[in-house]
Parts: sequence; C-alpha cells; structure tokens
Amino acid sequence: QLQVVESGGGLVQAGGSLRLSCTASGSTLDYYAIGWFRQAPGKGREGVSCVAFTGGSTNVADSVKGRFTISRDTAKSAVFLQMNHLQPEDTATYYCAIGHERGWCLLRNDDYDYWGQGTQVTVSS
Repeated sequence: QLQVVESGGGLVQAGGSLRLSCTASGSTLDYYAIGWFRQAPGKGREGVSCVAFTGGSTNVADSVKGRFTISRDTAKSAVFLQMNHLQPEDTATYYCAIGHERGWCLLRNDDYDYWGQGTQVTVSS
C-alpha cells in the first residue's frame, strides 16, 4: 500500500514562495503520474498541476500558470511544486496524489488512486 507524504507547507506573505515536496513511504514514485491538488475551506478539491513519468509531460491549472512549477527528481524519488508569487486565494490544503502512468496526466481527481494527508498553505495579505 503506497503511503503518500507531503511536506513544505506553511504561512507566507502575499508575493512569497513555498516549495512543496511529495514522496511515497516505502516506495518509489517512478512509473507513476503525480498530481497536486488543493482544497480551500468550503470549496471542492481542484487540480493544480501534474506530471507524467514518461517524457515528463505536465499539466498546469490556469489559475496558477506562470506562478507554480511542478518537477520530478527521480534520484530522490520526489515530486516538487514550486509556488511563487503566492496570493491569499492560494490558501488551501494541498494534496499530492499518485495515479497510473499513461504518458500524460490530467487534473481529474478520479485519475488518482493514492492520496496524502495534505499540507496547509496559508498566504496572508
């Protein structure tokens, strides 16, 4: 059973940056698609960005395009979400999720089978 572990959340002022990390306890992230999702209080969970394993194809939500970057480090078996120019509307619990590799990825909740517990990101104005 894969256990997904996120880290790197915290409190930051608007305009600041954070880098979230995703690893899998007892396993490698190789050969899986990895997605980052977020859920703000009172809202549904939305896809933020994802990366396929083969070829490193990525997908980024319009709301974060140009500010957030997803990357994979196969040597560390980790996936990162670099978040720059953070805004108060980015405040949410951020989740990492693991899905089957298809050579591409989509930001759909149903495409992912294993989810982490989430890490809180709070952006103050």
